[in-house]
Amino acid sequence: MSQTKFALEKFSALRKAFLREKLDGFLVTDHLDQFYLTHFRFGAGETVLLVSKKSIICFTRSLYVEPFSKFAPYMEVIGEDADRLSVAMSYARKLGLKKVGFDASKIGYLPGKTLVANGFLEAPGFLAQFRQVKDAQELKFLRASNRLAYQTYEYIKPRIKTGMTETQVAAEMECFMRANGASGTSFDTIVAFGENASNPHHVTGARKLKAQDAVLLDFGCLYEGYCADMTRSWWHGSKAPAEYTKIWNLTEKARKTGIKTVKEGVRGSDVDAAARAVIEKAGYGAFFTHGTGHGVGIEIHESPYTNQQEKSFLKEGNVVTVEPGIYLPGKFGVRLEDTVAVTKTGAKILTKK
Repeated sequence: MSQTKFALEKFSALRKAFLREKLDGFLVTDHLDQFYLTHFRFGAGETVLLVSKKSIICFTRSLYVEPFSKFAPYMEVIGEDADRLSVAMSYARKLGLKKVGFDASKIGYLPGKTLVANGFLEAPGFLAQFRQVKDAQELKFLRASNRLAYQTYEYIKPRIKTGMTETQVAAEMECFMRANGASGTSFDTIVAFGENASNPHHVTGARKLKAQDAVLLDFGCLYEGYCADMTRSWWHGSKAPAEYTKIWNLTEKARKTGIKTVKEGVRGSDVDAAARAVIEKAGYGAFFTHGTGHGVGIEIHESPYTNQQEKSFLKEGNVVTVEPGIYLPGKFGVRLEDTVAVTKTGAKILTKK
């Protein structure tokens, strides 16, 4: 199926959604929602899409007019380098659209206030809902990005040597990902050695790897605009402390338990509870300091979540992480993470060969 056909199907679903809400048009102002619909990467604030029952009009920077017109021949593309939102509002009036909605959660306060003052209507987050459930093409992209992340892990693990810095390891990982098809990283690569591994969001730095040391890698890449996310932890050297081995085994058991819980119809909080129970039962609950996971797609963190607060039910086509961890301040930490696709019967691990 061509990219144009996929895009038209998504625009068709958007039309059906806003027509059900008795709207006759919809403004798409968020650049990631625009990417979801078109698979073309605009920067934030560079574009407004006006979707009506009969047409799609793109108001964008002049420099995009030629490439995007070729990429998306199914819509009208208008170059506007000043106030694209005002131009879009004027066009909506010219087209006779009376009830045009917009997602207030995806636009700044002042632009949103301007839209409301001009008769535009706050509408449900149709696209946020659509983006939670990945279609077949999106699942292929997510599988490819997460496969590449796993290949990066396989590449880098035997190449990590005593004396290397965290930054050196991260640079080699990112070079490998780029060389093998990634357009970039899906977030800042975390390489944590020793005591740094006890900080879940450690900022990769100049710490050198010792002969006997903990290693934690949390990383991902972008492929066709879709994110990968995985974490691996291990002991570098031959003399892992008994407590490190203990928390590694507990975290691995929690990871497996969480993944086994994932399936359609299960609450996100139930996945968290299953993984967390393993760690709490062993007396390390106070050292598991974050949620068990989150949705992954065009953004590295998106709905649905697999944390203690998530009460929504997982659906087939959701893609989420399961990433329990135990962090002992000043010593070391372990986190083990896979990205999985939700099916009717269970979880399909994407972070593998």
